[in-house]
Amino acid sequence: MAAAVKPRMREIYEQDVTQALQEKFQFGSPMQIPRPVKVVINMGLGRAFNNPKIIESALEELGVITGQKAVPTKARRSISNFKLREGMNIGAMVTLRDQRMWEFLDRLINFALPRIRDFRGISTKLSGSGDYTLGLKDQLIFPEIEYDKVDEPRGMNITIVTTARNDEEGRELLRLLGMPFRR
Repeated sequence: MAAAVKPRMREIYEQDVTQALQEKFQFGSPMQIPRPVKVVINMGLGRAFNNPKIIESALEELGVITGQKAVPTKARRSISNFKLREGMNIGAMVTLRDQRMWEFLDRLINFALPRIRDFRGISTKLSGSGDYTLGLKDQLIFPEIEYDKVDEPRGMNITIVTTARNDEEGRELLRLLGMPFRR
């Protein structure tokens, strides 16, 4: 069996980022150095329960973007005002780990985010525990999506979960990985 090629972003992390974080925060053990654990991509589709084709196309687009099969998310409870019943499909999500996570982060940071019109950087606010959530308004910023096949723009939330203990460590980790934060 052939050895798998390490993703480019992981090599950058192992060679440059770990040393820079060690120098800045003076960790006692290499296991204390923050690292990305997983990336969760969530697409909420409000009108999806009326039209099942919306869910199908969203699942397909998420699969193309991430390289992994997306799963539909279901309503947890019924809401009569919205004609929503418990168990109805209302969104799509993917959780990426290991190699696919590193490849997705590389594509997101180096290809997708710079394609946003009038892009000036992203917010530096983190969750309080070192995790970062980014909201996108359109799936067309990803080069894998074919413009002609998209029926409507769909937004998504991308959450990068890290082992950082606080926002400062998480922000520095993402900055060193190349995340284009606002100045």
